[in-house]
Amino acid sequence: MVSLKMFSVNSPVLRCLKSLHFRCTRDFSAGSASFGSVNLKGRSCLTLKDFSSDEIKRLLWVSGDLKHQIKHKKQYLPLLQGKSIAMIFEKRSTRTRMSTETGFALLGGHPCFLTSQDIHLGVNESCTDTARVLSGLCDIVLARVYDHSTLEELDQEASIPIINGLSDLYHPIQILADYLTLQEHFGSLNGLTVSWIGDGNNVLHSFMMSAAKLGVHLKVATPKGYEPEKSVIEEAQKLSKQYGTQLVMTSDPMEAAHGSNVLVTDTWVSMGQEEEKKKRIKDFQGYQITMKTGSVAKQDWTFLHCLPRKMEEVDDQVFYSSRSLVFPEAENRKWTIMGLMVSLLTDYAPQTPMPKF
Repeated sequence: MVSLKMFSVNSPVLRCLKSLHFRCTRDFSAGSASFGSVNLKGRSCLTLKDFSSDEIKRLLWVSGDLKHQIKHKKQYLPLLQGKSIAMIFEKRSTRTRMSTETGFALLGGHPCFLTSQDIHLGVNESCTDTARVLSGLCDIVLARVYDHSTLEELDQEASIPIINGLSDLYHPIQILADYLTLQEHFGSLNGLTVSWIGDGNNVLHSFMMSAAKLGVHLKVATPKGYEPEKSVIEEAQKLSKQYGTQLVMTSDPMEAAHGSNVLVTDTWVSMGQEEEKKKRIKDFQGYQITMKTGSVAKQDWTFLHCLPRKMEEVDDQVFYSSRSLVFPEAENRKWTIMGLMVSLLTDYAPQTPMPKF
């Protein structure tokens, strides 16, 4: 280490070193102060549209911190001891159920899994009554539902936080896992280009409501007639302009893939769309992600898929290649839902340094 005592008071070198030290200290402190003022306790998470850039970064920081403390340092952090979560599932899921149930338990809490056979949501009991009942019986609700309006009604009537475990409009907890995976792989998110090639669905909607806030450029290719919701496109365009990022909408998969760091797709046939399967597979011809698709991407391109995956969406050569991050992505569903639940229920402060975003 070079000592400042080696230089005279008026030394140009000393002045330069002091200036550099001041700028570094100021920038780090400003970032820490900004994140330190973020408190999400008591909030709900229905869509990342409702979260600022700093709030999303805080969620990712807490998630990465919990992963480091628990997985790598083998610490036991009973941050949710004495708390319980109601997990309402109108739609089945492997990753959402396992990540939430095991994650909440790992943090010392008690998860309660409720299917449509266990609860009368909107059938024999109104959403209003269900929300009020659950508010007195547990501390937080995660609901995986068909209609986003169900979540909005639960949130309006509940006095506890509501988490969107998936709806027809958004899938925010999936996107948090995607961002953590990309941050771990690339070292930062700012400046990355993500290319979505597939259906204009709820996962894409969540990308569009958050990418610009993290400095991520987004290129979207969907077949004609399968574009994202118009209101989502309009909001994404505003965000892109506000944060100075690029948003490209096209129907050409190769155009979307060109110059990209990340290629992403999802199922072409979501639950509830089974009757449309033959038509959808026909309409999505040419949208399968292959090494040919990646040939026009950047040299370091990677691949994401929220799973479950079908062969028509991405071939084995890409899916099982070293470029594929799908299994770390799946694991990160656990750490990000844990980070979200801890942030909404506690005042926990990360123990690790703030990462680069």
